[in-house]
Amino acid sequence: MTQLPDIRFRPAKVDDVPELHSLVESAYRGETAKRGWTHEADLLGGQRTDPAALKQMVEDADQTILLGISDDKLIGCVQMVRITAETSYLGLLTVDPNNQSGGIGKLLLSAGEDHAGQVWKTPVIEMKVIKQRSSLIAWYERRGYKLTGEYQPFPLDDPDFGIPKTQALEFAILRKELGLKPV
Repeated sequence: MTQLPDIRFRPAKVDDVPELHSLVESAYRGETAKRGWTHEADLLGGQRTDPAALKQMVEDADQTILLGISDDKLIGCVQMVRITAETSYLGLLTVDPNNQSGGIGKLLLSAGEDHAGQVWKTPVIEMKVIKQRSSLIAWYERRGYKLTGEYQPFPLDDPDFGIPKTQALEFAILRKELGLKPV
């Protein structure tokens, strides 16, 4: 079994945005993303996000991007958004493509869930995953997330979310109950 690196987690700051942007783009789009198994490069071209959007997320009091840092190097992140007193949203789960398949994604997921449950006391986490990414959906299902049967359209005409390589894209909604009572 592979030894997991020592990882510390901390909320992102505005100064982290350039490095954070580079990490996200390298993991989701282009040839570098294809080193990892969770990329979207076969479904989408263009950008995954941009520095302005990341800065807005970092500055929003109802959002936290947790950074995973090992040996002073950013190796992953996860975004948490407080939607209501009962529900948080988990997104932007990102692992450096050179460090995937080593358990780091599980640690990031757990850190995000802990943040939602311990800091915001939200008993439910929701996420959306492009429905064509069946192996990623299966990975989340093995960690307690359930498909809700709900789907949302992918913003096909908005290049801020990427340039679709197919018009059939849509989001599947997944949900996990944390077993907490809302405050």
